[in-house]
Amino acid sequence: MTDLSALTVAVPEAAARRRNMRLLIQLRWLAVGGQLLTIAAVGALLHIHPPLTPLLAAIGVLIAVNLASRVLLRRDRVVSNAELTAALLFDVAVLAWQLHHSGGLANPFASLFLLQVVIGAILLTPASSWAIVAAALLAIAALRIDPTPLLLPLPYTDDPMRLYLQGSLVCFVLIAVLLVAFVTRINRNISDRDAALASARQRAAEEDHIVRMGLLASGAAHELGTPLSTLSVLIGDWKASPALAKDRELQEDLADMDAAVQRCKAIVSGILMSAGEARGEAPQLTSVRAFLTQIVEESRAGRMPGTVEFNDLFGADVAIVSDPALRQVIGNVMDNAAEVSPDWIGMTASRDGDMAVIEIADRGPGFSDEMLENFGQPYRSTKGRPGGGLGLFLLVNVLRKLGGGASVANRDAGGALVRIFLPLSALAREEGEG
Repeated sequence: MTDLSALTVAVPEAAARRRNMRLLIQLRWLAVGGQLLTIAAVGALLHIHPPLTPLLAAIGVLIAVNLASRVLLRRDRVVSNAELTAALLFDVAVLAWQLHHSGGLANPFASLFLLQVVIGAILLTPASSWAIVAAALLAIAALRIDPTPLLLPLPYTDDPMRLYLQGSLVCFVLIAVLLVAFVTRINRNISDRDAALASARQRAAEEDHIVRMGLLASGAAHELGTPLSTLSVLIGDWKASPALAKDRELQEDLADMDAAVQRCKAIVSGILMSAGEARGEAPQLTSVRAFLTQIVEESRAGRMPGTVEFNDLFGADVAIVSDPALRQVIGNVMDNAAEVSPDWIGMTASRDGDMAVIEIADRGPGFSDEMLENFGQPYRSTKGRPGGGLGLFLLVNVLRKLGGGASVANRDAGGALVRIFLPLSALAREEGEG
């Protein structure tokens, strides 16, 4: 279970980091475009000409890193915290290089380090976030060492503070817009990750619950096997006893008892088969129509005639391998429907492309709002019994393992409706079987 828990945490986390890396790539593309635009604007409008060679070289490196990052993301690699940290450290280093060749700390765009620090605090672990802070402080300290000054034309040589304040305003607007745009998207990624993580943990807990119930059911089935076999032998002896053979009424009772014991043994065998413990029994080859008809006939046994209605709209039959677990959970849904609607339950079988659709309806009180909202969760029951609500929970999880699903609703005419979706490929007869 520990490995499964680790996996449920790792998968959503990895997906969020991939999305965050894509955001960093987009931010870098904006930086490339913004820097080219800034170089062109200050030259054409302000007649300020910074050294182009180091600035364009840094832009070329940003483009190369972005292209390489996109290639790595296409390979479905897992993006680690270390890689995100390295990407931000690289951005800090490139910004420091560009500022060093364009006035150092006198350049109002030195405040862009704050953008890297905020993004690092959101995306990275605490230790890595502090590493970005340390790198930014180190870069600011390095910019004090012999930066390349900008040669300002008139009238800025007489009042350089005016140009600095204008640049600071532009830098503030740029940081504010980028922070709102990207932090909002990053928070959305984090929310998606948290939701996926919660869903994965819930699914892991449910699967662990299924394992525990399977072990309990398997143990109970083993324990019940011996007394059921004993009862079957005793009933057979009584039926063959000359002293009881003449009592017709008693023979009918013994026949009913024998049928009930045989059904109990079939249920026990089904539990063991579902747990993978059946011995010496080959998979049963059947078809969708025969499979559903058998479930309906079992549901009709012991009920008043006409109370179980089967609408066969499936069309051309399909050969399948009978799944005992699926038969059992569908039978449970039929039994649950019969409990609340003893006068009528209906099953409708249809087909939607490669998907079999099975609908089970009743005329009972229907599902409560809580049941509809928490469908498929254990111990959510309309019957008010302790430990109830496992039937639909087992149905959902058996179908999930087969690649299918289920939904519930209340019928307009009254009663409940359980709709089952099952891919035929999950039960398809393999070539060479039989």
